[in-house]
Amino acid sequence: MAKTSPAEFVRQVRQEVSKVVWPTRREATITTIMVFIMAAVMSVFFLGVDQLWSWIVGLLLGLGA
Repeated sequence: MAKTSPAEFVRQVRQEVSKVVWPTRREATITTIMVFIMAAVMSVFFLGVDQLWSWIVGLLLGLGA
């Protein structure tokens, strides 16, 4: 494998970074909001699943009401 000089490496990195399509501020904001919404929805879902399993285990062990 051929060795790359530091200058060549920097040139290649700059060339690759120029190909990156960066999101607009609006796209980043919408994506961030969607992440927070999905995190809230999933936390409520897993709370419900946890409560259900807790109730089932309580019944099986005779600890339930």
